[in-house]
Amino acid sequence: MEDYLQGCRAALQESRPLHVVLGNEACDLDSMVSALALAFYLAKTTEAEEVFVPVLNIKRSELPLRGDNIFFLQKVNIPETILIFRDEIDLHALHQAGQLTLILVDHHVLPKSDAALEEAVAEVLDHRPIEQKHCPPCHVSVELVGSCATLVTERILQGAPEILDRQTAALLHGTIILDCVNMDLKIGKATLKDSKYVEKLEALFPDLPKRNDIFDSLQKAKFDVSGLTTEQMLRKDQKTIYRQGIKVAISTIYMDLEAFLQRSDLLADLHAFCQAHSYDVLVAMTIFFNTQNEPVRQLAIFCPHVALRMTICGVLESSHSPSLKLTPAPSTHPNLQAYLQGNTQVSRKKLLPLLQEALSVYFDSMKIPSGQSETVVVSKEQVDKELDRASNSLIPGLSQDEEDPPLPPTPMNSLVDECPLDQGLPKLSAEAVFEKCSQISLSQSTTASLSKK
Repeated sequence: MEDYLQGCRAALQESRPLHVVLGNEACDLDSMVSALALAFYLAKTTEAEEVFVPVLNIKRSELPLRGDNIFFLQKVNIPETILIFRDEIDLHALHQAGQLTLILVDHHVLPKSDAALEEAVAEVLDHRPIEQKHCPPCHVSVELVGSCATLVTERILQGAPEILDRQTAALLHGTIILDCVNMDLKIGKATLKDSKYVEKLEALFPDLPKRNDIFDSLQKAKFDVSGLTTEQMLRKDQKTIYRQGIKVAISTIYMDLEAFLQRSDLLADLHAFCQAHSYDVLVAMTIFFNTQNEPVRQLAIFCPHVALRMTICGVLESSHSPSLKLTPAPSTHPNLQAYLQGNTQVSRKKLLPLLQEALSVYFDSMKIPSGQSETVVVSKEQVDKELDRASNSLIPGLSQDEEDPPLPPTPMNSLVDECPLDQGLPKLSAEAVFEKCSQISLSQSTTASLSKK
């Protein structure tokens, strides 16, 4: 694998047609590994004159936000320097020159900014339900398994098992285990096919790491923010609300709010972050476990505009459906209101409608009709792309992501979706636990309401 990737960088210096294997814009571990392994397979099994290049669909500067990606690359001895990132190859220029063929892996919908590339898509390999209105008119292979890396593994072992080396096998093995939450059948992420190909990889390479070891180390790396700058911490897991010219960023941060507020030059960093991305409000939702392994949520609202900040805080404090049970926390920073959140079941997904309501209240108080434009929630990658566009237009339509951003959809992540509480809190992410609590609470409330009727 490493020798192959070295050759890919050299191929970029040549003026020749390229087959680009492109992962999704989230560039999570599954997307990265699937792109690398599928391109490796295609290069080894296709005629010599064809050049297949994997491209990570983020800027190189964004890689530090993917702690598990960095950890795993180091573990299997693949230098980051030999990888190719989206800002290092001009796909649109290649397409205009008639030298681009695209293979999409771990997604099947291109964002608006890449709409012109759709006619270059020759194949899709994905593991999420097809969106018929948006899927490219080409060969599409979709199967609802826990990890796209499973489908890549299947392609390799069925097509050319002799090309599989330990380095590539280790990447695929660890990725499937992470995506399928250590293959735990009680959690329900792993399908029979996921389990089948993990076992096949282990049979071919008996010295692969133990499942528990690789799962624990990858999960720890994924949520480690110790080496990140304030801006990187805010961008690592972020959504944005647009409404009538006001932009609100909502960032999930995996650490104690008190420690976050004590970061050096925090206020200057917050101002710089909002100014750089044209945000009027920044909402930081912190999550961590206390010494008794109990989940703790905290909230901080940063907004230099006093009336807007007071309106948002007022709506959140007075909300009863759901009730956040907010208790003001001490903060010496001007323009920032901090809270302890008593109701830990209220995740970011549940907070978004309250923020939308707060904006409506604010616009009403300013005598601006709130129905003039629709609130749209987008992922941070799409925010950056759209802010860079001169038109600054919003993307209509929602995708299947749990917080409904526009296309392209952020892939499902086994560590933050539908994880049960009975597997032990330390081994699951906070978001998984809180989201499951919310689902249980909602189900019980609905049942109780129906019973009364």
